[in-house]
Amino acid sequence: MSFDLIFFGGTGDLSWRKLMPALFQAFRHGKLPAGGRILAVARDEQDDDAYRRWLKDRFQDVEGAKRPNDEEFARFAELLHYRRMDLSQPADYAGLLDWVATRGADTVVLYLATSPHLFPQICTQLGAVGLNGPQVRVVLEKPLGHDLASAQEINRVVRATFGETQALRIDHYLGKPSVQNLMALRFGNALFEPLWRRDSIANIQITLAESLGVGTRGDFYDRTGALRDMVQNHALQLLTMVAMEPPSRNDADAIRDEKLKVLRSLQPFTEERVARDVVRGQYRRGHVDGQPVPGYLEEAKVPEGSRCETFVALRTEVQNWRWAGVPFYLRTGKRLAQREAQIVVNFRPTPHSIFPGSAAANRLVIKLQPEDGLELHLMAAKGHAQGEALTPVSLDLDFDKAFAEDRVGAYERLLLESIAGRLNLFVRSDEQEQAWRWVEPVLEAWRREDAAGGGPRPYAAGSGGPAAASALVARDGFAWPEEQ
Repeated sequence: MSFDLIFFGGTGDLSWRKLMPALFQAFRHGKLPAGGRILAVARDEQDDDAYRRWLKDRFQDVEGAKRPNDEEFARFAELLHYRRMDLSQPADYAGLLDWVATRGADTVVLYLATSPHLFPQICTQLGAVGLNGPQVRVVLEKPLGHDLASAQEINRVVRATFGETQALRIDHYLGKPSVQNLMALRFGNALFEPLWRRDSIANIQITLAESLGVGTRGDFYDRTGALRDMVQNHALQLLTMVAMEPPSRNDADAIRDEKLKVLRSLQPFTEERVARDVVRGQYRRGHVDGQPVPGYLEEAKVPEGSRCETFVALRTEVQNWRWAGVPFYLRTGKRLAQREAQIVVNFRPTPHSIFPGSAAANRLVIKLQPEDGLELHLMAAKGHAQGEALTPVSLDLDFDKAFAEDRVGAYERLLLESIAGRLNLFVRSDEQEQAWRWVEPVLEAWRREDAAGGGPRPYAAGSGGPAAASALVARDGFAWPEEQ
């Protein structure tokens, strides 16, 4: 199958830090279909060879094992092309159409790795020159919009040019191997599904923690914040996959229909609920890995006195028969003690213990980063003496070791899926808009709070976030994993 993969924003950070290295891994692993061309589009004046040299220099920053040697890069570079475009000029889109038409590839994938405010303009111009035929797909990078209204406008323009099955809204967390194994765990095995409900589960916790700060992206991040950057998309997508009902088949729309039902069942936010069930924070100076780091307000390009949140913790419920009364806790933040992403399913304790001491409840930990794997925490007896207290033990499955030869990174998987036209791992427009609809009352409540002189709670860099986040969980008699 021949394909053309075209990156708008081809010299941007996302392209050279994530997308091109992921494509190289697909090429190295022999998974990239033969007969492909990769075109980078940007405003810089350079030709194919200059772009190849430029990208080779950037690849020196790729982590060691994933970095190509000279011979590997030379073979990969044969696929690479560059075209200068001014995205506001119709003539440049006509020229792009001519470039695509020189070969007539079976599949054309247009990856918009640009600022989201350019999506409507790009899609409208693509439609105007006819670069939206049935063989064309457009990949939209998050964040998709700044609020519900802007997301709806982007979707309106995209739908005016491309069909729903042509528009691939990307969320790279859905490409992570552990997230795919969450589907397999629930719907490919008979072990957990009978327990996957309110009768057996006490609470579910989703943590997306970063030890890094905003770096040189202070101006971008300040317009976004943790709620838009991580909760509205990544965290909610993980929640839907944990809470959804079994789909009737392994089909994109069947899966996305069930995820949408979860989003529509989330307990809505009122101003009172925001005050009670949402914690926002902003990091101050502190130490991470033993090194001093600045506070958010001291970072480059961050406006003076900014009230942008770098941490969010919230409590919600899925209001249906399966999950009624089970709290779901979501937590994300920058400059936290360690980088980790995980889902913790805390089961209810045994109704009556015959063993001395208080036995800990079982829990299932789905690890997303930095490792991919599963941990099942159980209680066991050492067997030395009758009447001895039970001891916690764990069963640990490391996907990196178990599937070492077949591991595929998140962006590598999603790029291959976009070329193949498989939609299971992409977000449908109604899902994305419903997620915005759910978080928007929180944003509105914060705007009113800021106008009244409020703002995010401070927390020290290198800590676990504001103390109020621990209190949020403790109020229900629970604790975050590191506090248990």
